[in-house]
Amino acid sequence: MNWYDLVRGLHILAVIAWMAGLLYLPRLFIYHIKNADVPAVTSVFNVMERNLLRIIMNPAMIVAWILGGILLYMRFHAHWESLLSAWILVKLAGVVAMTGYHHLLSSRFKKLQRGEPIGTESFWRKINEVPFVLAIIMVLSVTLEYGSR
Repeated sequence: MNWYDLVRGLHILAVIAWMAGLLYLPRLFIYHIKNADVPAVTSVFNVMERNLLRIIMNPAMIVAWILGGILLYMRFHAHWESLLSAWILVKLAGVVAMTGYHHLLSSRFKKLQRGEPIGTESFWRKINEVPFVLAIIMVLSVTLEYGSR
């Protein structure tokens, strides 16, 4: 069995689940804000947002990080200097940015739970594109391995 390919496949699945949450939670925020004056509706969004974060996004992020670390070790343990290639630095910067975005969403969820404002619908419609742009950059950096040749 090729363990590297197995770990890589599981890593990709974890990233897909994480990305789904990163793209969906801001949409829930938009609907939540839009219906702020209807407690029966916002209580449903509270449950959906909490479950998305706790059951899908947080575990998926943790698994993606763990498997990503294992992949780094498996690929570079004999040649750590290769970690300075442009493509891997871009990928790692993207992972850090994606994690920061995740924490932004998490902190805004907590504010929303306390009844504090978290921004406008327009703000969340715009910022919702951030994880997809990061994903494009990271996927292209990995598939092209720019700077490794």
